[in-house]
Amino acid sequence: MSTSEPVYVTSGLVRLTKPQLVGTMTGLLLAALLTAIDQTIVGTAEPRIIASLQGFDRYPWVATIYLLTSTVSVPIFASLSDRYGRKPFFMLGATLFVAASALCGAAGEFTLGPLDGMGQLIVFRGLQGVGGGMVIGILFTIVGDIFSPIERGRYQGFFAALWGVASIFGPTAGGWLTDHWSWRACFYVNLPVGVVALLAMHFEFPNMQARRVHHQLDWAGFATLIGWIVPLLLALTWATEYGWGAPRVVSLLVASTAMLGLLVYAESRAAEPIIPLTFFTQPVIAVCSVAAFVLGIGMFGTIIYLPLFMQGVLDVSATQSGNLLTPLLIGVVLASIIGGQAISRTGEYKMLGVVGSVLVAVGMILFARMDAATTRLYVAAAMVIAGFGMGLLQPVYTLAVQNVAPRERMGAATSSTIFFRSIGSTVGVAAFGTVMLTRYHSEFTHTIPAVVPTRARPFFENPLLLMQVRPQLEEAFGRVPGGAALLQRLLVGVKAALLHGLQEIFLWSAVIMTASILVHLMLKREPLRTRQHVEGAAAAAPAPAH
Repeated sequence: MSTSEPVYVTSGLVRLTKPQLVGTMTGLLLAALLTAIDQTIVGTAEPRIIASLQGFDRYPWVATIYLLTSTVSVPIFASLSDRYGRKPFFMLGATLFVAASALCGAAGEFTLGPLDGMGQLIVFRGLQGVGGGMVIGILFTIVGDIFSPIERGRYQGFFAALWGVASIFGPTAGGWLTDHWSWRACFYVNLPVGVVALLAMHFEFPNMQARRVHHQLDWAGFATLIGWIVPLLLALTWATEYGWGAPRVVSLLVASTAMLGLLVYAESRAAEPIIPLTFFTQPVIAVCSVAAFVLGIGMFGTIIYLPLFMQGVLDVSATQSGNLLTPLLIGVVLASIIGGQAISRTGEYKMLGVVGSVLVAVGMILFARMDAATTRLYVAAAMVIAGFGMGLLQPVYTLAVQNVAPRERMGAATSSTIFFRSIGSTVGVAAFGTVMLTRYHSEFTHTIPAVVPTRARPFFENPLLLMQVRPQLEEAFGRVPGGAALLQRLLVGVKAALLHGLQEIFLWSAVIMTASILVHLMLKREPLRTRQHVEGAAAAAPAPAH
């Protein structure tokens, strides 16, 4: 074995040789691919899952439980990685994600106490969400450990582009696996990819030990964070279905508000808080957190309703629904790569954020102008513009926050933008869903003819559900004399009411994203640190150990 000094090719606090860099980036990219593709690939298979496990009444929980556990996991484990090192928690998260994927694929094929197949799938999706949250919360922090801020843009741009690519091909892959194999293959496909990612990280990424040995875990912070987020996300999820005034929604919002107050109190007194309140006195972190939250509301809260517009208003077939967002995602992919390279070459991130926010606002304004006569080409062009803006914004928040965050709290700082964007998207989906359904109900559901069968009425009360079961309704109405004509008359009314509800959503989204331009203009321009700056900090840091 040679005793010569290893040649490092990275300039961050974790110095890697070329083989280590190749292995580490392979592991990180594969892990990012797994978590990115999971949501879209499973969504396509959901009808088969529901039919197989006979769980139609619980199908929303397959997505809801993953959202809950992954959102809570991001700040908790990112903060713990600041104390005990990145590698153990990344490896644990990836292992849990892969193991839970295997269990999801096997749901219903074995006995697990009182849980039926659907119950098992929901529990295992919750575990999968914990693993996914751990991976996402730590992944970008590891990139921040490896590369100096001036270098990070191009790599974080690649990760953002990978997310876009996975979102494009996920639905197609999910449909192909479901049709040619089984819905279970959508979960089993994670296993070989996950194992390769784990092996690459295990052998090539060094374990950066924290400087301090003794830590005081913020147990009160853990408890109050969970107590705040879980009721909040449940309330926002159920608000669309039951209404904001429903007792379960109101009680959850009250409980969440009380726990938020306790969280702030606990974090103000904790020796090592998981969410240091001092972060938000730092202008860059505060502005990026607000910007990520607003982007989540305005942009991500709208994306879910674009396929509904295409299907319910423009009559795009449901079989094409998996590819409806492709133009938007292509814009994300291209802009993520271009934006990341631009930041690394110029060191300028504020202008990229301003331009990105302007493009997203323009895209939202174009969406707000859509009507029943809008062409698919117009929608595709608006999607590309909005997607390009979103792609430019993707690397900005993480880069700006990591550039000013204290080295010892890099994980907690990095996870803050992911965390607030996730909360914002949930708020956006719930708020916009309420706006749309309120307008829809006022225009359509109160005028449903009495001849419509009672068991068919619930489908017309929720246009999201209606688009999913429309083929079954056409078959059922077609068996009744005059049923086909009645259904067509109902669908004309649905289209008009749905259009007005969606137009209201897009209008509010345009207002929100236009206001976000002002937020991005407030972002302070801080020079990105270079190799020399990082080497000064690295000299005081401990040597990595395998």
